[in-house]
Amino acid sequence: MITRLVAALVAVVLLAIVASTMIFVVDQRKFAIVFTFQKVKEVISEPGLYVKWPYPIDQVVLVDKRIQTIEGAQADKYITAEKRNLLVDLFVKWQVIDPVRYYVSFRGENSLAQDRLMQIIRAGLNEEFTKRTVQEVVSSQREEVMEAVRNKVIHDAQEVGIRVVDVRLKRVDLLATITERVYLRMQAERNRVANALRSTGAAEEEQIKADADRQTEVILADAYEKAQAIQGEGDAKASQIYAEAFGRDPQFYAFYKSLEAYRRTFADHRNLIIVDPNEDFFKYLKSPSAVAAPKK
Repeated sequence: MITRLVAALVAVVLLAIVASTMIFVVDQRKFAIVFTFQKVKEVISEPGLYVKWPYPIDQVVLVDKRIQTIEGAQADKYITAEKRNLLVDLFVKWQVIDPVRYYVSFRGENSLAQDRLMQIIRAGLNEEFTKRTVQEVVSSQREEVMEAVRNKVIHDAQEVGIRVVDVRLKRVDLLATITERVYLRMQAERNRVANALRSTGAAEEEQIKADADRQTEVILADAYEKAQAIQGEGDAKASQIYAEAFGRDPQFYAFYKSLEAYRRTFADHRNLIIVDPNEDFFKYLKSPSAVAAPKK
């Protein structure tokens, strides 16, 4: 009786062990590759509880489907078209999209996949840097470099079941031996641009001044012409009035003009006049009655 009980217990334990090897769980963060006699049977991408044949008939390999990051432990050195050395730090975001290709290529080892991606990226960066100067890599064409490298890595990574989400340069530095020379060259370039802008501004300033002077001369000439015309009209009108007044009463006109002459002559007490008292200039002072009454 005891022997039967022990045998039953052993059988239950064996069944439990066999059952446990036939059941596996797929996490939502993983792919599951099911192999039957070392050949791919199926790929499971949905999470849940699944059943397989016990080992060694079926084997299950789990592959991470999350986006992963590669960051270089140290900066890599690259050479530009000017034969200058650059130190570059970068990071890569990548994800497994074809678990079978990925497993066949790297036997499921992330370290091997990361090494392969970094080799592709370094080759792409080296190719792009050798076609550009330091200034282009650091500033003006940095995005173009990243776009070219990204496209190359995306194409090559798809061959091994990987999708490259992004590739970015974190830091691009010059070696200390060439940093100062590059800064001096950039400063000289900025000074050249500044001098060109100053020259252009000075030329435009002279042109504006010349145009303003020309407009001033035109305005003054027009104003002088109008002033002369107005003055001429005024003089003509005054002459006409004088002529009409003289025609009405010549003696009174002569008397009035003499008074104006006296006023101007004796306006300053310091004026000194040496003339003959019998001159006509003083006739109205001697005999005011010589003025005839105005004609009506």
